[in-house]
Amino acid sequence: MPATPDDTAPLPGEDDRFDALVAEAGTVSVAGWDFSWLDGRATEQRPSWGYARAMGERMGRARAALDIQTGGGEVLASVPKLPPLTAATESWPPNIARATALLHPLGAVVVADEDEPPLPFGDAAFDLVVSRHPVTTWWDEIARVLAPGGTYFSQQVGPASVFELVEYFLGPQPPEVRGARDPERARADAEAAGLEVVDLRAERLRTEFFDIGAVVYFLRKVIWMVPGFTVERYRPRLRALHHRLETGGPFVAHTSRFLIEARKPA
Repeated sequence: MPATPDDTAPLPGEDDRFDALVAEAGTVSVAGWDFSWLDGRATEQRPSWGYARAMGERMGRARAALDIQTGGGEVLASVPKLPPLTAATESWPPNIARATALLHPLGAVVVADEDEPPLPFGDAAFDLVVSRHPVTTWWDEIARVLAPGGTYFSQQVGPASVFELVEYFLGPQPPEVRGARDPERARADAEAAGLEVVDLRAERLRTEFFDIGAVVYFLRKVIWMVPGFTVERYRPRLRALHHRLETGGPFVAHTSRFLIEARKPA
């Protein structure tokens, strides 16, 4: 009987490609919230609601707006017309510097603020508050800084997002971890803070990683996915995943997103 190929054996040049891809991804900057480095190396299906466009439309009608956890300010900077008073908060120093450089010329102020209550603004200061992928949503604080009749508009990470990749490195996660960030829990928390939820939608979206460099970059940038991630700590798993990518095609995961819009009663 003829011998069958050993699919666990490295392909010619595979180890050299692994070292080169990992070295490149380990040195590129992960400041800001721009994922353009992944172009051609990973893909993520986008939610059908078009958050940036919809947020921009609401910004065009607002008088005073706040973007919480703005990252590097990239999404806010894409708005065609900012309100006369626009503020943004951010906690990570490299992102603060990046957002300041990007947003100040547009007339928006960036406030360095830890992602914990209280927000550094007075009561009823804004008629629009937005946030894209907040780590935590402090609903009582959002209700406090919203003016009567004001709106909170946010795209958030939903339950078990990209968990195919998370569990590849960390193993199966318990139900309470997989079920965190439930959209219905967000609805209940918003209503408990006195807000009226007027829109809530959720989608699971296909995500693909084409090379191990894309995986390393993603885990360096989105640090809460695999806490404490370093190349050295996970080198054996990374090398095994690299072989899988080289021989079997892209690693497929599913991103979880939900959109929530809530209003403060007039």
